[in-house]
Amino acid sequence: MMTRADDAVDCFDRGFNCAQAVLSAFCEQFGMSKEQAFKASCAFGAGMGRTSCTCGAVSGACMAIGLKYGMYKEGDAAAKEKTYALTQEFTRRFKARNGSVLCTELLGCNLGTPEGMKAMKEQNLHKTMCTKLVRDAAEIVSDFLSV
Repeated sequence: MMTRADDAVDCFDRGFNCAQAVLSAFCEQFGMSKEQAFKASCAFGAGMGRTSCTCGAVSGACMAIGLKYGMYKEGDAAAKEKTYALTQEFTRRFKARNGSVLCTELLGCNLGTPEGMKAMKEQNLHKTMCTKLVRDAAEIVSDFLSV
């Protein structure tokens, strides 16, 4: 049986970025189409548009948490607090597995530079590291999103 983490990795393997892969594995159960998820999360890949900031898999997971628990009514402080608390717990667990949530630290290179892109290709980081990060993010966030 395919898990949501398997779905995320499959999506990543088909050429979608890390944020797209994670968010798309969860979006439909919360009323967002895959197309909307792909579009909304596209800019978050490679640490936000190859700026090597927050890992896109982390961003995708946080967006998925927001889809289920996020504040959408003015004054709903409880929803905002729950979303923030789950995001903090997700971040804690992801860091425990991987040491960081920052793309540059996770990959050991800056994807916003030609040297970083060269290192990414030469070390096959997309397959060796990013696939693991996508799986980890999807596995961890699955704990928070079971419906």
